[in-house]
Amino acid sequence: MNDDDFKRVESRDCPMSTCAAPAGSPCRTGKGKVAIQYHTARFRLVPQLAKVLSAPTPAVRKPGSVWTERPRPASAGSTPVGHVRLGYARASTARQSLDAQLDSLAEAGVTRVFSEKISTRAVRRPELEAAVKLAGEIRSSGVAVVLVVHEHKRLGRGIELAMLAEELKASDVGLEFLTGELKGSHDPSDIVFTVLAAMSGMEREYLRDRTLEGHESARRRGKTIGGAGVTDEDMLSMALHLRNHEMSLRDIAKRLVITTGTKKGRHPSPATVMRMLREHDEKAASA
Repeated sequence: MNDDDFKRVESRDCPMSTCAAPAGSPCRTGKGKVAIQYHTARFRLVPQLAKVLSAPTPAVRKPGSVWTERPRPASAGSTPVGHVRLGYARASTARQSLDAQLDSLAEAGVTRVFSEKISTRAVRRPELEAAVKLAGEIRSSGVAVVLVVHEHKRLGRGIELAMLAEELKASDVGLEFLTGELKGSHDPSDIVFTVLAAMSGMEREYLRDRTLEGHESARRRGKTIGGAGVTDEDMLSMALHLRNHEMSLRDIAKRLVITTGTKKGRHPSPATVMRMLREHDEKAASA
């Protein structure tokens, strides 16, 4: 199947009486789950798929999840009637302000904005999901829709951004960035989303490498990093004893308890244990 074939399959109701999924929705199983592949009687209604043996349900439809009816697609080949611009704004922490993003969206002519303060690493971002869902529903009624965002970083990183691109593509929703390297309007079916995902993944790796380089530089100058301040001689002695018994860093951390400071009574992280043991080994080697 090509990337867009599932849209052609879902442009028709499923003729299987046990499924009868309406146009716009994937096929379903008898147990009310999204089917792993479309029913033969349905995908063979598409001329270019008439001779294939199976048509798998794409990941964007979440095969195996609970089936719910999706908005019916706009009539094929019809010209969009009207144009709606939906906005999305996000800050990573509660202390960060959304004012700059909200102002830029208002200046761009966006009247409906979905906003939230939530980390990029969060598994679910309810307001973004609501924006994408509404965009799909409006587009299915025959109205052109564009999701407007201040900058591409507000949408997420890596695989999350790639999955969002698939969902926008499936709903035929446009995307526009108001600032940043990718400023301008973008068609969700073009290569820009692949570039976005690659850029985000590379950026995270770059920041990680720079952080590790900074830690290493600080250690060379005798500075403590992160949770090193929670360790003491007793903790080191116990950690060395447990390491001699070939225990993993994770298991060693579970046996240790912080005795001072704001983290008193808690276990140190495996990273803190690793750092403590490494510093001990470096001092022993230099001595």
